[in-house]
Amino acid sequence: MEMMTGISIGPACRRAGISLAWIVDLLVKNIKRYRKDLERDGNPLAEKAESNNSSGTRYLYLDFVPTTFVLPADYNMFVEEYRKFPLSTWIMKPCGKSQGAGIFLINKLSKLKKWSREAKGPFHPQIAKESYVISRYIDNPLLIGGKKFDLRLYVLVTSFRPLKAYLFKQGFCRFCTVKYDTSVTELDNMYVHLTNVSVQKHGGEYNTLHGGKWSVQNLALYLEGTRGKEVTDRLFGAISWLIVHSLRAVAPVMASDRHCFECYGYDIIIDNALKPWLVEVNASPSLTSTTVNDRILKYKLIDNILSVVLPPDGVPDVRWNKIPSADALGNFELLIDEELVALDEAQNNTTSHNKPSKAGAGSRWK
Repeated sequence: MEMMTGISIGPACRRAGISLAWIVDLLVKNIKRYRKDLERDGNPLAEKAESNNSSGTRYLYLDFVPTTFVLPADYNMFVEEYRKFPLSTWIMKPCGKSQGAGIFLINKLSKLKKWSREAKGPFHPQIAKESYVISRYIDNPLLIGGKKFDLRLYVLVTSFRPLKAYLFKQGFCRFCTVKYDTSVTELDNMYVHLTNVSVQKHGGEYNTLHGGKWSVQNLALYLEGTRGKEVTDRLFGAISWLIVHSLRAVAPVMASDRHCFECYGYDIIIDNALKPWLVEVNASPSLTSTTVNDRILKYKLIDNILSVVLPPDGVPDVRWNKIPSADALGNFELLIDEELVALDEAQNNTTSHNKPSKAGAGSRWK
């Protein structure tokens, strides 16, 4: 579902006593801080370049979230950005809701002002009212069969400090039931713009057999056949990159408890240039199944999570080093293990990013 960029409150956050109002926008705020910290340290990851759309400069390697603001607090900054690009479309979501509730698109500032009046009160930081996240809408999505889709990927984090994360290889695409249309007349048609099943299942074109879902493996085969293997591999590499750096951005403020783990649901939009955009991270992703294949997938997800987080004998043990065997990973693949990266570098006395290591894919995220 194309929604706003934000991490929802999860068990680790609740243990840390972090409030729901702050955590909704945790991801985008911390990515901004993460970029600034890297830039201040002279890290090449924070390198910038001139943008093609005359919007100034952009980050070469960390440009993976749409421009995002929180209303009412950031209203003035949003207006300033809107006036730079008056023809752009924006998508709004209430911070305290889910499953597509309360989401709408705007392409004129007057619409936002009208909505604000109808919501009983103008946007003003001092006025206590429901917060909304507003993001630039990805209006050039990759289409398959003329329909928009997004990716739902599951990421298991067993530790934030050091960061240890795994990607579930059996994610899926969620398709809209109506062909994509950018016309003003379809701006309010959520069957065109929102991909989450809780919205699409109420449409007349919804197919209960496949549930509007397609496996990531089918997507990869489709892209390899239409765009080539090299660009397809590059796309999935970029997806792994954005997941790792989104986790690194929030790691300093997340509660780190070795007794706990988190499974996140990543929602990613791919544009027609095959650039992935992170639009939302769900701390409590739905495990409800809508089809037979969906039930099988989510059963495997839960089974594999338990296999990864429990010691080989299946008995919880705080002394366990939390390094699962290759067999225990099941359908998970290692994204990053900073502990193994550090051990590997200490043993090899090298700073090369490309040299193979015990951490597998994790050695790329230096």
